Amino acid sequence: MPTPIPDFFDPDKLNTHWRVDYAARAAQAREWAQKNNLRPAAQDARKVWLLLIDVQNTFCLPDFELFVGGRDGRGAVDDNRRLCEFIYRNLGHISQITATLDTHRAMQIFHPIFLVDSAGEHPAPYSLVSSADLKAGRWQFNPALADEFKVSAEYGQQRLVQYAEQLEKNGKLSLTIWPYHAMLGGVGHALASSVEEALFFHSIARFAPTLFELKGDRPFTENYSAIGPEVTTGPRGEVLGEHNSQFIETLKEVDALIIAGQAKSHCVAWTVADLLNDINATDSSLAKKVYLLEDCTSPVVVPGLDYTDAANEAFAKFAQAGMHRVKSTDDFLTSI
Repeated sequence: MPTPIPDFFDPDKLNTHWRVDYAARAAQAREWAQKNNLRPAAQDARKVWLLLIDVQNTFCLPDFELFVGGRDGRGAVDDNRRLCEFIYRNLGHISQITATLDTHRAMQIFHPIFLVDSAGEHPAPYSLVSSADLKAGRWQFNPALADEFKVSAEYGQQRLVQYAEQLEKNGKLSLTIWPYHAMLGGVGHALASSVEEALFFHSIARFAPTLFELKGDRPFTENYSAIGPEVTTGPRGEVLGEHNSQFIETLKEVDALIIAGQAKSHCVAWTVADLLNDINATDSSLAKKVYLLEDCTSPVVVPGLDYTDAANEAFAKFAQAGMHRVKSTDDFLTSI
């Protein structure tokens, strides 16, 4: 039977952030566990793993830098309501939760400060930078960053050109200049309070601490996927980022993996795509373990850029590979 949603959960607060009262929630979680006969997760006969991609303030709250509003403008706010309700209802089914955290610093390849034009101006957020733009000199590596990265301005530009070419060769999105977001140490980097509260409640009720995976802090590559960077090596073979094999290894050990988070068109889609590559390289039948919680994720839609169709096409391909597209209200956990 599903567990009730606790009284403290207030869906009208989901567009704000607050300090979670850990002491109160811990006491309530232990009482909740006893009242609803919840055992420690280590005793679960079936291991269900919930993977949450970047459910952070920077993506989930309307007044933050990269709010994922989707086409209806509410996107991540409504996604988090459904996600939290799903977690509370299924406290007894979810064995382990992992939350990824997009983690950035100011001087990274996708932030405005990294590039300049001939007048020394930076590209506007949401600009798309191609290898042709870079070769033509429309955009250049910011020479003021050369000392910081211990490279010459010329080699910094060479790195940018090689990076953009590699994205195009691999069929990736063009280098996108994003607003400063998910800044390490900032409020935007933190989990959305509603989700943080649900994860803390789960960890106490089930004696299963939330696991955290940081991604995206390498300066010379984007890292939409939690599993690996967009480009792994630079022009001289220097390592830009590494592939994370922990996800496929954990998938082998569990009975089901449920995935939700933001944004459907970017970090969620890229993570699932990389996971599918690992699955196909290991055992294609593992795809049947994966459940995509499709009403708990939204695509990026900003003026001039709408990735809704691309996100839906990606999810269709995942389903063709054997993954399940489900909703938070579907009764799929009892059949795993």
